[in-house]
Amino acid sequence: MSPSQDLAGRLVELVAALRSKGISAGTSETVDAAAVVEVLGLDDRAQLREGLAAALIRRGGQREVFDMAFDIYFPAGVGAPQAAMDVDDDFDLDDLRDLLAMALAENDLRTLEQVAEIAIDLLGRVGTPDTQSQGFSAYQTLERLRPQTLLTQALEMRGQGGGQGQGQGQGTGGGSGGSPDFTERLERDEVRQNIERFREMVASEARRRTAEVRGRDVVTRHAVRSGTDRVDFLSANRQQLEELARSVQPLSRKLATRLAARRRKNNRGRIDIRRTLRRSMSTGGVPMHPAYAKPHPSRPELVLLCDVSGSVAGFSGFTMHLVQALSGQFSKVRVFAFVNAMDEVTDLVKEGSDDLSARIQAEARITKWHTSSDYGEALGDFHAEYLDAIGPRTAVLILGDARNNNQDPNLGALHDISQRARRTFWLNPEAVMRWGLGDSVAPQYADVVEMHQCSNVDQLTRFITRLLPV
Repeated sequence: MSPSQDLAGRLVELVAALRSKGISAGTSETVDAAAVVEVLGLDDRAQLREGLAAALIRRGGQREVFDMAFDIYFPAGVGAPQAAMDVDDDFDLDDLRDLLAMALAENDLRTLEQVAEIAIDLLGRVGTPDTQSQGFSAYQTLERLRPQTLLTQALEMRGQGGGQGQGQGQGTGGGSGGSPDFTERLERDEVRQNIERFREMVASEARRRTAEVRGRDVVTRHAVRSGTDRVDFLSANRQQLEELARSVQPLSRKLATRLAARRRKNNRGRIDIRRTLRRSMSTGGVPMHPAYAKPHPSRPELVLLCDVSGSVAGFSGFTMHLVQALSGQFSKVRVFAFVNAMDEVTDLVKEGSDDLSARIQAEARITKWHTSSDYGEALGDFHAEYLDAIGPRTAVLILGDARNNNQDPNLGALHDISQRARRTFWLNPEAVMRWGLGDSVAPQYADVVEMHQCSNVDQLTRFITRLLPV
């Protein structure tokens, strides 16, 4: 196989990997990427990375996914790096930690990268050689190396070797009266950031080395995270939830455009059968020109009932923020939160607090004498106190995993809510295969109202743009 054919195949594999992680790169993007490779060549890897990113990424929140995949399919090297091969036989863990502390203290990113390569080669090997279990583990490497414990040592090294630098800093900042505490905080934050960079370097090197022994496809499937719109709400970590929060505004603008288009289409009105038949007399009874009844446009009202307990809180919080950003598409939006008691939190959502879940937990009455989820009790509260919030133009969205801790599901209250509303939907962040397992009463609730799986932003977006009444 010629080098050009191998390069083309590698590029196609990269695009396929990105598609599997939720980046919608198609034929035209692949052609653009091939043109980028032809123009830029392979001499400057950093320049090639930026060029391919420009050709293949179309939305925010996808760059990290692209970088992970790029490092696997276009690695900086093959096999053990030179830094690892140059290490002496008597080089041990203590030596590696001292070298890492020095690199952190001196803010030397190149040395940090070399330490990451040595650490993976020295500490990260897992499995038996020449077997499918062989590979390299970033987790094992970081657990043995413990870079987070080197913060104090790195700061002490800075203090010992930075006398001249500190003097210069005091001369520059003398006008402000000097602030050693502020300088110390800045240095501490810088070292912490370098520790995080080192962790990312270790993870990247582990993926590269493992891809060589287990295959690029395997590593992409298991070690490359999905795009923001494919992140599972129930398993998202704090960083991913923060990324989701940042995506609310751009996503809401896109969804508002789609909802407005649907509304314009629906505003044509229903076909007027009588007028259409009368028009068809001129065409021998064939209704060539349908007549439409005069439309009566009105925006629907929206009511959210949100379970804010446990891991479901991330899903509910994101959806509440998103709906609030879309509030201009509805005549009225009211939001209610519950664990086992129902309380209105519309005003809290409108204020747009970053930590909405914490404010709801602190300021709303969402629990009674215990703190376990009880959908039946919460639905009963809504039925007794807030049923007048629902009218013939109201769409009701219930957000939660329907795990009721073996309590009474109170199907009657849900039935009355559904009958009173224009449409009622239940959005469940759990996978369909888990509905009905354990204490889940999802199948019982699904017999009363439409239940849809909404495990990630992509599924939630599809629901809003296709099914939400406009």
